[in-house]
Amino acid sequence: MRGILAESCDSVAPRAVYGVLLNFRDELAALGNAVDQKPYNQPPRGPVLYVKPANTWIGDAGRIPLPAGESVVEPGATLGIVFGRTATRVSEREATEYVAGYCVINDVRLPHTSFYRPALRQLCRDGFCAIGARVVAHDQAGDVAALTLRTYINGALQHESNTAGLVRSVPRLIADITEFMTLSPGDILMLGVAAGRPAARAGDRIRIEVPGIGAIENPVVAADGAAGNRRAS
Repeated sequence: MRGILAESCDSVAPRAVYGVLLNFRDELAALGNAVDQKPYNQPPRGPVLYVKPANTWIGDAGRIPLPAGESVVEPGATLGIVFGRTATRVSEREATEYVAGYCVINDVRLPHTSFYRPALRQLCRDGFCAIGARVVAHDQAGDVAALTLRTYINGALQHESNTAGLVRSVPRLIADITEFMTLSPGDILMLGVAAGRPAARAGDRIRIEVPGIGAIENPVVAADGAAGNRRAS
C-alpha cells in the first residue's frame, strides 16, 4: 500500500492500466440508434474494456506525441481507480474496500468511431496515458459519484463532465469487472470519458483537473512528419 500511494508516479509505476468505453450516459447516447444496428443489435450489456500498455504511460509534464500523418489528438479527462488489494468477484457493497485511492488521468486517443471493438491503434500510442502523481486515498476523496472533470487547452476550458453521468458507478464497475477478471494491487482502472472530447494540436498544452483529486498538464509535440501546428512546446 505504501508504494502504491507514493507521491511520485516516477518512483512506482502502475502494474496495469485498464480503460472502459461507453461508461458515460452521454457517450452512449451520442451513438444514437447505431447501437441497435448489426452486428450488435443492442447496447453493450457489460463493461467494454481496453488496455493502456506501459508504452503509453507518462507523468506530469511528459510529452504527448502527435503521430506522423495526424493533425490532432483527443484528450480525455478521467478518474483512475488505484487498487490496494487483490479484487476477485467482489460485491458492489464491498467494492470500495479494495480501492487504495484515486488519481487524475488524461486518456488520450486519436479520433476514431470504433467503440464495440476498441481501436488499439488509436488508443495505445506512445505517451497516450498521462497519469497524475498524486493518489488521494478513498476515505479522503469525498463523493466520487459527484466529481467534476475539466479539460483545459492552453488555459481555456474546453470540456467539463461529472461522474454523476456514469452508466456504472465506481462500486458497480468494480463488481462487474472482477466477476470475470482479477484486479491486483497497483492496477489502475479508468472510469471512462464523457462525450465531446476536444481536439489538441502540436504546440498545445493540455491540463486535466479534478477538484479535490488533482491535476496533470502535458504538452503535445509533433513527431517527425506529423501534420498540424509545430509551435515549440
